[in-house]
Amino acid sequence: MTAQAVEQRELAVVIGLEVHVQLETATKIFCGCSTRAAEDEEPNSRTCPVCLGLPGALPVLNEGAVEAAVKIGKALSADIPEQTTFHRKNYYYPDLPKNFQLTQYDAPICANGSIEISVEGTRRKIGITRAHLEEDPGSLQHKGGSIDTADYTLINYNRAGTPLVEIVTEPDFRSPAETRAFLAKLEEVLEYLGVFDPTRDGSLRVDANISLVDAEAVDEDGEISEDALRSANRTEVKNISSHKGAEKALAYEVTRQRNAIQRGRAVEQETRHWDESRGITVSMRSKEEEKDYRYFREADIPPLEVSDWKERIPIPELPDARRDRFEAEYGLDAESASKLTSTKEVADFFEDVAESFDPDLAATWVADNLLGELNYRDMEITDVADRLDEFTRLIELVDAEEVTTKNAEEIVLRSMLDDGNDPDTIIDREGLGKANDDEIVGFVEAAIDENPDAVEDYHDGEDGALNFLVGQVMQKSRGSADPGTANQVLREQLDG
Repeated sequence: MTAQAVEQRELAVVIGLEVHVQLETATKIFCGCSTRAAEDEEPNSRTCPVCLGLPGALPVLNEGAVEAAVKIGKALSADIPEQTTFHRKNYYYPDLPKNFQLTQYDAPICANGSIEISVEGTRRKIGITRAHLEEDPGSLQHKGGSIDTADYTLINYNRAGTPLVEIVTEPDFRSPAETRAFLAKLEEVLEYLGVFDPTRDGSLRVDANISLVDAEAVDEDGEISEDALRSANRTEVKNISSHKGAEKALAYEVTRQRNAIQRGRAVEQETRHWDESRGITVSMRSKEEEKDYRYFREADIPPLEVSDWKERIPIPELPDARRDRFEAEYGLDAESASKLTSTKEVADFFEDVAESFDPDLAATWVADNLLGELNYRDMEITDVADRLDEFTRLIELVDAEEVTTKNAEEIVLRSMLDDGNDPDTIIDREGLGKANDDEIVGFVEAAIDENPDAVEDYHDGEDGALNFLVGQVMQKSRGSADPGTANQVLREQLDG
């Protein structure tokens, strides 16, 4: 093939993900060691003979981890088999104290599921090949550089044995943007299930497998033949820990592979490390194949019967279903419903507010005002969940016209979040009670007397003059005057 022919090849992106999710359990998956890290925790202090793999130590399966995996399977509409088993995955790596990992091989706890995502208005279904339970390795701390430049590396086994669910997708992604949308949607579902804490360090980690194939191998539905997949060398990218990081890492890798192919070079089948600080991937090792891990059954953990758990273990209303219900039940538009279901805590907070107020009013205050102010302060709804009564009191005061919407939004709400005071205290302290009609007349007369040029402009028919005078009234009243009333009184005074 000539260089010109190589350059003219149209290439399609094929990506599959392996998502490692730490489960929110109190203890590790096969022992009683805590999963909760203390602020002053010493390295290798949260360990025992089981999670360190010492001779004679026997694993005992954590029932809570199994329940969490079943919930995930139900949320993914996956099959849950009659029986599931554990295997040893044998490989040497410093963060693996046993030299093998307890995981699941040919009988995972979940298989054949899916998640629907939307990217730029296009909806696509991403297939889930399997989701299986396993134990987390320890963590490596590279000192003096990154993985390929560090002076030395320290190992902390406190994380070893933390329960994981590894979710393996089909190679259904056709762009890095789709992987970011998928990870955001998956994290949303996991939070709703209550099995995942996104604030825990390393709680969600991603390995991505990426190939470039001839575009003609992809049909109109985005399907790719098995032959095309087998013929393309697959590169694995590790150390991805965020939605944004996944999109950046894969965008870099697409460019790297495309440049190699266009120059007539082969793409090596290898494992590469995403160096987030440098924004590049670096080669780690040749890619292992399944046979390299020498899987064999874990004799110390008997087969687990789980088929009836699917019916016995309930799951909450999931984000998509709640979004649809908010549109139907509360008459919200799609954008508001999406904001209000972004997390389970936000959705719960909105429904509590909507019990007392018109849904549109509740949606405006929660989705626009409160979430906007929280985001500006890098706060979460959980930071104010115990102040629901204060928040509903503020809306009540606005609804009863005892404080203007402007003052409630710009002064009272912000002070509530910054100072921790309740709305009545702030209104009294700042003198923000709504001005009565007589007071508004006084503010209007003062604005007219002090701004004769604006009055003349109004009589000359300049549209902006009245708005300017309304602004002067609002300034004099410190926002306590109703803008509509101020506008009406100004017209009466000016036209009288």
